[in-house]
Amino acid sequence: MKVLVTDDDPLTLDALATCIEAEGFEVFKAENGLEALELWQESSPDLVCLDIMMPKCNGYEVCKTIREKDSKVPILFLSAKSEESDLIAGLDLGADDFIRKPFNRGEVMARIRAALRRSAHLHEPDHFEMNELLVSPQKLLAEHGEAKIDLTPREVSMLKLLYDRAGVPVSRDTFWDHCWGMDYFPDSRTLDQHIFTLRKKIEQDLGCSRIIGTVRGVGYRYSPDQS
Repeated sequence: MKVLVTDDDPLTLDALATCIEAEGFEVFKAENGLEALELWQESSPDLVCLDIMMPKCNGYEVCKTIREKDSKVPILFLSAKSEESDLIAGLDLGADDFIRKPFNRGEVMARIRAALRRSAHLHEPDHFEMNELLVSPQKLLAEHGEAKIDLTPREVSMLKLLYDRAGVPVSRDTFWDHCWGMDYFPDSRTLDQHIFTLRKKIEQDLGCSRIIGTVRGVGYRYSPDQS
């Protein structure tokens, strides 16, 4: 499988590429955003790792361009920027994960494997419905009436988990295991930030969630409407 890695620091770029290659992946390296877009078009990678602060075209712009072309490739941000607003901005653009620098080899490879597993699982059902929200995993798309909503592979995975366990609270640990991978090392707010971003996309009224309800002290729950 092919992985595109971008970072404007040559030492970081080489170190990251070396650890990914050691796991058997073919790696393409880019030192700026424009080079990353060129390599993405030429190589069609299975996964993209993006630094945020890069010359010529930053990571956010690269992510936005890739998503605008309907690419389903998993995108991971690798950055020293640690503000919650930076993470939410990346998720809003369609990124699947956010890895803060400095990072270690084990964490990076765990998240890459988890992202690839989620992407592979998108081919299971054609669609499923959650209280008038029609979710199409293979298309990375949700529909509510005439509105069409783009989703990331992780967002589809989170919705499918809630759908499969309808009416039952899903714990935070269960989300980690199913949507991030058992070898993932989460930050305390990561799940909440993903839920917040997903709710903004799919809920008609954020003050009264019909799809992703909060179960305090436990996690989240999807409760089907009673017909």
